[in-house]
Amino acid sequence: MRKEIAYGKIAIPFIWAGCVGAISFLEAWLKFTAPGVTLTTGLSIGKVVFAALNKVELTFAVLLAFTWLFKRKVDWGTEVFYLVVLAILIVQSVWLLPLLSSHIDIYLAGKLPPPSNAHINFVVLEAVKLISLLLYGFKLLATWKL
Repeated sequence: MRKEIAYGKIAIPFIWAGCVGAISFLEAWLKFTAPGVTLTTGLSIGKVVFAALNKVELTFAVLLAFTWLFKRKVDWGTEVFYLVVLAILIVQSVWLLPLLSSHIDIYLAGKLPPPSNAHINFVVLEAVKLISLLLYGFKLLATWKL
């Protein structure tokens, strides 16, 4: 694998983990503590921010998948962490984010959305994704040959 591609492959999981940590575990709840931010405003902001984060995450996932084209042999002991992250991202992109977005739309329309565990499922998957990204990055770093 070319050195520049390998550097990118090592950097992306850490950058991605930083994005997830900053948005999901800091911005998501912190915005509600700002003066003047109502639940409606916070939900509207969250919907936009998480849609944008999802696009960034999909880009990172594609870039990491692209690096496989340059590998002679895939180290499944390392790449399993990427596959966990990818599976979570697919579940979030296809099911959880659209569901949570529809719940926000219902709430913004002045109605109560139906009871759901979608939010807690999303948070749990975010935690697993963050840990998997960090493990993936450190595993890549540990196997990097100078």
